[in-house]
Amino acid sequence: MPLKQQTQLIADWQHLLANSADLLPALSRFIAEHAAALTQVFYQQMLTDEAARQFLSHDQVKSRLSASMELWLRQLADGSDLAATLAQQVRIGEIHARVNVPVHVVLRGARCLKNHFAALVLAKPELQACSRLFSQLVDMAMEVMSQAYAHSHDRSARNEEAYRLFSVSQNLAAERDRQKASLLDWENKLMFDCAVGIPAAQLTRLQSSEFGLWYRHKGAHAFQGTPESGLIIDIMQQIDEATLPLLSHNAELPEQHLQRLKELRELTKSLRYHLELLFEQNSSLEAGKDVMTRLLNRKFLPAVLSREVQYSRQNNCPFALLALDIDHFKQINDNYGHEAGDMVLQQLAVLMTNSCRGGDFLFRLGGEEFLLVLVDVEQAAALAVAEKLRKLVAAEAFLLPGGAQLQVTVSIGLALHNGHPDYQLTMRRADEALYQAKHQGRDQVVIAG
Repeated sequence: MPLKQQTQLIADWQHLLANSADLLPALSRFIAEHAAALTQVFYQQMLTDEAARQFLSHDQVKSRLSASMELWLRQLADGSDLAATLAQQVRIGEIHARVNVPVHVVLRGARCLKNHFAALVLAKPELQACSRLFSQLVDMAMEVMSQAYAHSHDRSARNEEAYRLFSVSQNLAAERDRQKASLLDWENKLMFDCAVGIPAAQLTRLQSSEFGLWYRHKGAHAFQGTPESGLIIDIMQQIDEATLPLLSHNAELPEQHLQRLKELRELTKSLRYHLELLFEQNSSLEAGKDVMTRLLNRKFLPAVLSREVQYSRQNNCPFALLALDIDHFKQINDNYGHEAGDMVLQQLAVLMTNSCRGGDFLFRLGGEEFLLVLVDVEQAAALAVAEKLRKLVAAEAFLLPGGAQLQVTVSIGLALHNGHPDYQLTMRRADEALYQAKHQGRDQVVIAG
């Protein structure tokens, strides 16, 4: 929030409290006495709203927010540190934007609080003025939150659009060839499995294939809003939900089975056609990336993780974060020079990229810190990926200037997204697990608790 705007809001809050100094002691006592009841009624009413339930039904949210709400109520009438009070409203507004809580849900919550407060003092005429002051303080807090929400939401929207453009323009020709090859690999494997009599239930679904992961987590977002994008999703669902379940070689006559395979071939042909159109339409887009490693940079992290949280909630598909750090990287720079350090970073980026699936996301967060977002994965599979990556790095001979070689190790913190709507909590857990891995001796994977 701009300093000028912040200064004005503090002045307005101070003015409101100064003009109501005689009411503050009574208001503070009343809030302290009824904070728990106000909080309980607030969440009872909010959970009747379908939109609010998406964000408030998570056990961790409910257990943490009740105490936070009571503290927030008590701070409203406390004018001892208005700068801190204002900063708290800003943080709440930014969290609401990050989690994508609709504004109307927040305003409805404020209305619930004010109405219940007024009901509590209805039989106490001496506290009617306190009710008006409480409403004004809640409105003031909502104003600060709304401004912070709007600022953060606009910034996220710009980053989201920037990432959308980036995700379709990074090495577009290579991406097109790679995804066409992935789709062909899936089709060839499927035809072979059908030929040898693999049961329909065991056939690899297109949406779970390398191509399917890439399209659901990257392509569909990159090409959103185009008719072809929706058609590709529809075709993938038709193949997985209607066509593949009927491909039972043993249960059908040969001519019926052959007809099913022809229908499948036509669907994949149509899918390739629409995919080619999408790439051709977006071939003029350009965007930058991390100069050193050519990976995604931190700018696009909120856009990616916000979408993955939403996708996980809608489809019940967990994802995992691997926070990765090169061990003793400072010693590499100190002993061999920064050019050597840069070469290690670049080679590690290539190794990690080659180890990722098409739908996963790989970031360089800065320095020697990387973040790998594993989509559609359970904890056991994520741990297997992390251990494989750790061993690959340890076995790699990293080239240095002049032809010398160096052995490098990495420490990894793994956190499975637990359903909490704020992705920063998952990032924090991954960072804490990474710190533990380094503290315990490095070159190891630690799973967040």
